[in-house]
Amino acid sequence: MSEQMAEHARTSGLADPAARAALVGTFDPEPGASKPDPILVVDHIVRQFGGMTAVDVGHLEVQRGIITALIGPNGAGKTTFFNLITGFDRPTSAKDGAHWAFDGRTLDRTSASSVAQAGMVRTFQLTKALSRMTVIDNMMLGAQHQAGENLFKSMFRPAWRAQEQAIEDKADELLARFKLYEKKHDYAGSLSGGQRKLLEMARALMSDPKMIMLDEPMAGVNPALTQSLLGHIQALRDEGMTVLFVEHDMHVVRHISDWVAVMAEGRLVAEGAADTVMSNPAVIDAYLGAHHDTDLGDDSLLADEVLEELAQEVAAEEAERGTDDQAEETR
Repeated sequence: MSEQMAEHARTSGLADPAARAALVGTFDPEPGASKPDPILVVDHIVRQFGGMTAVDVGHLEVQRGIITALIGPNGAGKTTFFNLITGFDRPTSAKDGAHWAFDGRTLDRTSASSVAQAGMVRTFQLTKALSRMTVIDNMMLGAQHQAGENLFKSMFRPAWRAQEQAIEDKADELLARFKLYEKKHDYAGSLSGGQRKLLEMARALMSDPKMIMLDEPMAGVNPALTQSLLGHIQALRDEGMTVLFVEHDMHVVRHISDWVAVMAEGRLVAEGAADTVMSNPAVIDAYLGAHHDTDLGDDSLLADEVLEELAQEVAAEEAERGTDDQAEETR
């Protein structure tokens, strides 16, 4: 049995909402609590920039086969955390106990390419499509272990032609699934922002990952494509893939996440099901501060009265800060 088939066999039952609810109901809703079958385990990940600590996660486990949302206010350290565990950055605590493992494989000092080969792939806030290459070429770059990439073998095309055709066939299937097949020969730079998000997600699937990490997949996507993206993410979960995603839209988080982890000021401050996490005092303080009586994701936050009140508070804080600065200069 292939690894992909084995993974699907372990998580196939989780396509049923009742099975997922039963599983999640066994989780301890405490930050850093253990999970029954974690695919990702992180310990003591610290990243400092100068005197500022951007990430300080003591322990986090991501359950296999479900959708976990990683939320938090701007500057909470979510993207930096993604960068650290996927090999795009190195923790300050690298020589001081930092440890993370994916599907039983230690990734403490592993490159981004090795992380991807292990089965953990990611997308980015700002899409990384190669604009001057066609959509199909972007897709084919996502496949692993291509014989034609070997300098010696590349001179003998008959030796890798069959593999290249199989890769293109797979790319065609994914493009059709993500409604991009008609754009196959267009330059990636000609796609809309939402289409580039779809392309990046589709390309990530070319490597048959066990877990996909999506960094703000809905950012900059028009409403016409948002529902499509949500459907694709849920379909990946229902097919047995683990999903970890960063998102600011609380309505999206409520709609598709099975479990939520919350970061604030670089630390993990809460975990739980979406509805219960939103009422957690630590989450309310992290997001809304004094506006703790307003429900997260409530559209009334966009009312003119609330926006005006927030603007007045910001102006008052800036004025107070300016007074303190002047007093400091006169000393």
